[in-house]
This record gives sequence, C-alpha cells and structure tokens, in this order.
Amino acid sequence: MREVIVDCALYRNGQRAERPEDFSEALRQARSAADAFLWIGLYEPTEAEFDRVTHAFGLHPLAVEDSLHAHQRPKLEVYADSLFLVLKPVGYDEDSGQLSTGELMLFVGDSFVVTVRHGEANPLGSVRSRLEDEPGVLRHGPTAVMYAVSDTVVDHYLEVAAALLTDLDDLEAGLFSRESREAPDMVSRIYEFKRRAVEFRRATVPLTDPVTRLTGSGVPFVHEDSRLFFRDVADHLSRVNEQVESIDRLLSDILSAYLAQMGVRQNDDMRKISAWAAMFAVPTAIAGVYGMNFDHMPELHWIWGYPATILLMATICVVLFRVFKRRNWF
Repeated sequence: MREVIVDCALYRNGQRAERPEDFSEALRQARSAADAFLWIGLYEPTEAEFDRVTHAFGLHPLAVEDSLHAHQRPKLEVYADSLFLVLKPVGYDEDSGQLSTGELMLFVGDSFVVTVRHGEANPLGSVRSRLEDEPGVLRHGPTAVMYAVSDTVVDHYLEVAAALLTDLDDLEAGLFSRESREAPDMVSRIYEFKRRAVEFRRATVPLTDPVTRLTGSGVPFVHEDSRLFFRDVADHLSRVNEQVESIDRLLSDILSAYLAQMGVRQNDDMRKISAWAAMFAVPTAIAGVYGMNFDHMPELHWIWGYPATILLMATICVVLFRVFKRRNWF
C-alpha cells in the first residue's frame, strides 16, 4: 500500500498533523474530533490494494468499481456515506501538440477525502501544498479539498483552451500561406486538431452538471458556505465551454475554407491544362492535315508553304496565349 498511497495526512483545525501509520485509526480520530479530517491520495490502485480503503471508509461498491476501472465521464454521485466526484484533468504539450487526459476521483465523506488518480495529468501535488499554506481554508474540511481540486482542474482548462486557440491561429494563418500549397498533410493536421478539441470537450462539457449541482443546496457533505466558491468554478467552466465551442466552429470553418481553396486550385490547374491543350491543338490539327500525304493539296508544292505554315501555327499560339493570359488562365 505504501507504493499506492501518494500521501496520507490527518488535518486538525486546518493544520497538518503527523502522517498516520494506520489510516483506519486516523479516520477514527478524525471522526471523534469536530475540526479534523483525513485526506488520503492513491495512484492507480488495484482491486486488492483498494480493498482495505473500501472497508475502512465504507465506500459504495459501484463508486469503487468506477474508480478502479477509470474511463469515466465527469459526474457527481451521491451515496449514503459519501459523495463521488469524477474529474478529468487535461495536459497540453505546446511543443509536440499532444493533449493528454487523466482521471481524478474524489470520495468525500463526513471526515475524510479519498482521491484516486489515473494517468499523468496531476494537479493534486500543487493543490495539497497550496491548501496546507492556507489553514483558514482547510478548516472548512473535506469541502475545501473538493473545491480546491475542482478549481485547479478548471483553471488549467482555461490555460489549455488558450494554448489551443493560439495554435489554432497559427494553423489558420498557415492555411493561406504559400507553404500550404506544398503541404499535403494539411487536412490530416486539421483533423488531428479537431480530434484534440473533441477529446478536450469530453473532459469539460460533462462537468457542467456536477459543478452546477454543487452550487445549489441539498448536496450532502458539502459546506453551505461553499456554494459561492463553486459558483466561481462554474463561471470559469462556462468560459471554457464557450472557448471549446469556438474552437470547434473555427476548425469546421478552417476545414471548409481549405477544401474550397483546394477546389479553386484544382479549377486553376484544369484551366491551365485546358489552355495549353487548346494551344497545342491548333498546330496539331494543321500538321495533321498536311501529314495525310495526298498529292493534290493547296500550297503543297509552294516554295514558301513550310515557313508560312510554321508562321501560322506560331501566330495562332501567340494569339491564344494572350487571350488566355488576359483571362487569368495562366
């Protein structure tokens, strides 16, 4: 269990106490004091490793199953002895353009918080250290932890959305550059960006309902004074979702513009090909006529027949070239 437990601490009156050797005993102490709670953090536990925590904290088996298998949508479940909140932290590497998502489950009870983390995206380390520097916030108990984690995850969504919008501006600028003509992977780049936007949407949009519920009354194990703070989280999440919708619309517009641009380029190419074909068709027709080897043909024995024919072909080609050039076919 030591490898699975990232951190375990008992907090009294907003101050961190010693790290308990037995979290079952620490939970008993937390429940016996009005100003204490236990916060235990786990990283990708197996069913056997999580079994002790399940029995000690009385966690609901359905929530335990969800936390073990991950791949859950953001949601809030209310059980008799605890709340179960699922969040999806998102990380974005601007250099490689890779979007990574993790999963973060919180069990919040009367005197405890259990966090279960899956994936690399991890806001918990900074949250715990920041909260320990603010004992006035930690005095509000498990609700303060749930708010701080939710707020950190959503605030990071704003950073990711801003980075995506910046990269999207670069993609849009490159769409109309000369280099885009020589970039056969432009469509794949647009679809890859759209896949990132969809993955980001799966983390942000479903979280709207859980956060909205936390802003209202009647949710057990949530301090009444915390509604205003969760309302702030909801406002930030609303901004994120608006930016996600904007990214999705811009991507659709960029894809439509690129496909239209490709159609225009193909039409230009076809016009050029048609113009060159027309210019070569006239001398080909004249040469074909005089290549039929009939004995009785006009100007066949004329001494100036050959240069006159060549001059006629050149004149017609020059005239056609100027006509096509005036019409921007070249």
